Amino acid sequence: MLITTSRKPSQRTRTFARSLERVLNAKYINRGKMSLRDVLIKLNNLNFNRIIIISEMKGNPSRMEVLNSSGDSLISLNVTVSITSLSGRIEKDKLCIRCEMEELKKDIIPILGIFAEDNERSISNSNLLWIKTGHKDSEGVVEFYDQNGQLTGPKIYLKNYLNPMDV
Repeated sequence: MLITTSRKPSQRTRTFARSLERVLNAKYINRGKMSLRDVLIKLNNLNFNRIIIISEMKGNPSRMEVLNSSGDSLISLNVTVSITSLSGRIEKDKLCIRCEMEELKKDIIPILGIFAEDNERSISNSNLLWIKTGHKDSEGVVEFYDQNGQLTGPKIYLKNYLNPMDV
């Protein structure tokens, strides 16, 4: 998966994109003056099949849109983020996903290409992307756990999401 931003991102948005690269099996590229067409060409040249484009509002990451290699939107997430400087390493090739939001589970697992946890791993929080049911202003919270089961950054608060295929 490739990660990039909208044009002229703030430092906070670039930091968030790099922190996602650190926890997902993904590569971050600086968009610069590239058009969406140029980004899709880069995606194909790097042999990736999905791209996450991070947009911002008032200098803060506010939306994550996942596109396929043709530029079709697969899912759009309205988010707020907490960028923490927690250390910890995730073994990206062993990353699995636990999702408490049933309506999101069917969409997000195939889009991200991360294996759903199996019963054997359900007692362990190591190398885990955990989508929890949200509280107050968020529908859900995405947290990452490192190889030792310790919480690591970033934390993503899902305000809402849209799957264009459902519309």
